[in-house]
Amino acid sequence: MAEAHRAVTVGTATAAPGEIAYGVIAVTTLAGGTPVEIPVAVVNGTKPGKVLWVDGAIHGDEPEGPLCCQHLLHEVDPSQLSGTLVLVPVINLAAFQAATRGNPLDTFSHDANRIYPGRPDGYLTERLTWAHAEWLKKVADLEISIHSGGAHSYLAPSMFVDERPESVELGTAMGPGWGCIMSSPNPKGNPMAMMAAIGKVGITVEHGGRSHTGPASFAKVGRVLADAILNVLRHYRMLPGEAQYDPNRTMGSQEALLAPASGIYLPDPEIQFLTMMKAGTRIARIVDIFGRELAELKAPADGMIFGLRALPNVTTGDWCCFFNKVTGRRE
Repeated sequence: MAEAHRAVTVGTATAAPGEIAYGVIAVTTLAGGTPVEIPVAVVNGTKPGKVLWVDGAIHGDEPEGPLCCQHLLHEVDPSQLSGTLVLVPVINLAAFQAATRGNPLDTFSHDANRIYPGRPDGYLTERLTWAHAEWLKKVADLEISIHSGGAHSYLAPSMFVDERPESVELGTAMGPGWGCIMSSPNPKGNPMAMMAAIGKVGITVEHGGRSHTGPASFAKVGRVLADAILNVLRHYRMLPGEAQYDPNRTMGSQEALLAPASGIYLPDPEIQFLTMMKAGTRIARIVDIFGRELAELKAPADGMIFGLRALPNVTTGDWCCFFNKVTGRRE
């Protein structure tokens, strides 16, 4: 663990105790001379404590992470902080600039969230994830990756943990409204998996996406995420104040429901996110352009919806619903 009463360095950013420093993690240079870099901010407290690392925009069509990091930079006072908060608002900068899920400069390792810890001599995105992973492994104790439904879906507050007690603790520390805690016992290819492999802790959180990028909705999503991270900081005694916890935490696993037909996707307007439903409950219909029903989507088990497609036009095999098959309550 990096000790917060000393200077903390990530890439070119070095923060003395009580300071905020900005810098980059260098990756490579493009053919035209443009550097490929990962922006980073280090908020270093005045007292020893844990190092919490927050990552955003590993998928470039998910801008919620950067907004959350902006709030945290304005609201976390390093003079009140024990430990260190490392913020990486945008991991996959080329994807973020193009507002696409994967790196448009790399067709071989397109999705950065599937290839951790990367390779120093690999394809471009593998080199990007390797550069990020090397600093993450060296500095962080705890890591939170912020995701959303991106360009295709909206996801309510939800998360994945690897079921080790310390992983469940980090998920629980997200606080009120974050009771949808799903199991990913053998994660692969993402920061959470890499942290588990080296005996550290990471979780993947989801919130936001298409249909929630209008001014008021996007602002609310950013606020919800930032409040959860602040609660995490209080839980680990990195900030003063009492942490709060969701009283209705569930155990379960994700099932992605895919479109069985092409057409217009019409979720039931009465469906509620994060609300228990019985197996077989109808979630949505798919109709043709004349309104003739082609297929139905039904709950595959007792559980809850935590994400829905936000685009009515759908092709066979597209994501339609993210469903949490609930197996019990967490104590």
